[in-house]
Amino acid sequence: MAKRVLHVVTNVDRYGDSDEPTGLWLSELTHAWDIFEAAGFEQVLVSPTGGAVPLEPRSLSFPNLDATAKAWHADPARMALLQRTAMPSQIDAGDFDAIFYTGGHAVMFDFPEDAGLQRLAASIWEHGGVVASVCHGCSGLLDVTLPDGSLLVEGRRLTGFSWTEERLAKVTELVPFDVEAALKARGARYAKAVLPLVPYVVTDGRLVTGQNPASAKATARRVVELLAQA
Repeated sequence: MAKRVLHVVTNVDRYGDSDEPTGLWLSELTHAWDIFEAAGFEQVLVSPTGGAVPLEPRSLSFPNLDATAKAWHADPARMALLQRTAMPSQIDAGDFDAIFYTGGHAVMFDFPEDAGLQRLAASIWEHGGVVASVCHGCSGLLDVTLPDGSLLVEGRRLTGFSWTEERLAKVTELVPFDVEAALKARGARYAKAVLPLVPYVVTDGRLVTGQNPASAKATARRVVELLAQA
């Protein structure tokens, strides 16, 4: 039976109450999707409220709109998938072998406090599945609580978009919190690459996290490797 991966995407199109647009960083989805597709995995998209997923404008311009993202953006069938994502309540966690949180700054506004997403991640983890995130996607892991009351991230090694990278992106006044600091505050053993914006992946058992958009491919490949061992 083919492995099944649940991709988590955002419904948010603005930085909080500002007029500054944001959304899904498209290549973080497309890079992982292509790798999982090549591995023969079945894939489903879920978002906090279901339905349409806005795209981060900066992910649609050079050099961020690479061949993979460009192909997806030009494919009506693929783009239609981003118009009809499922809600967490429509998903049975038992049907999936892995959950993969995509990023884009938008996820900082709708992933962290979504109880439905937390339920899915905790359930997939508890039945032996892989939990993965890339870039700001780790925001969705901050408060995932396991049946014993502990936080999923507590005491575990992981990564996510660093505060240095936020400064380079010039959005420190727009983001609602510092991902790096928030993870550390929850007892996570946060790690990051020596240089910003380069591929960097951390694996701690069945938890796989990538630091930034450039890490999406390597993160997905590691998920494939783990599921092959299952």
